Amino acid sequence: MDELVLYWFSQSGPFSIIVSILLNIVISIFGVIPSVFLTASNITFFGFETGIFISYIGECVGAGISFLLYRKGIQYVKHPIPANSKYLNKLMRSKGKEAFTLVVSLRLFPFMPSGLINLGAALSQISILHFTLASSIGKIPAMLLEGYSVKEVLSWEAEGKVVLFIVSLFILVIYWLIKRKQNGV
Repeated sequence: MDELVLYWFSQSGPFSIIVSILLNIVISIFGVIPSVFLTASNITFFGFETGIFISYIGECVGAGISFLLYRKGIQYVKHPIPANSKYLNKLMRSKGKEAFTLVVSLRLFPFMPSGLINLGAALSQISILHFTLASSIGKIPAMLLEGYSVKEVLSWEAEGKVVLFIVSLFILVIYWLIKRKQNGV
């Protein structure tokens, strides 16, 4: 996937930044696609600082657009949407300063899916302005951590990347087995 995105960037010339931001918007709207591959492509193509900045802008714009689309779509949902996280449930019931603080805080959790935060906020009474500001603040440390991690992994040799993949797969399988056991399957 990384090579395809790099190809798109190279073919886009001066519009490659716009292509990156559009891809981030699509990732945000879907809500379940990890953006780390796009961050890796941005760092590879644009360099570390510029790549991080473009990823940050894309994620902020994507969060705002997905928030608006989710909020608009929620008008057509007849049943409440349950969340499995006490923090997301709290966000859905919040408004004002509390909602703002929760969005910033949830953005700081590295493994909290961005799409769930966007959905939870869309279900709350937070304004688009406050949501965008809170998301932008919360994404700064998360983006720096993600960017640094990606930069380090990109510099590894093939053996290190294989080990990382195996460890990640192992953790994912353990997580899946634990969830399966909790659900009584």
